[in-house]
Amino acid sequence: MTLTVAGEKKEYKDGLTLPELIELEDVEMPQYVTVSINDEFVQTEDKETTVLKEGDSVEFLYFMGGGC
Repeated sequence: MTLTVAGEKKEYKDGLTLPELIELEDVEMPQYVTVSINDEFVQTEDKETTVLKEGDSVEFLYFMGGGC
């Protein structure tokens, strides 16, 4: 199936889960990443059971703190 990951179209096996994608994409610090699928944020408790579908668009977001 074709997914768009971080703006790039890529091919993956059917039935791919979000945890599998995170591992395949070698996401740094996966415990701190926020994921959006088709512009909808995935709740932390749903990450482990989310199955991706043909045409999904996935973004990995890191929120940075700081400031003066």
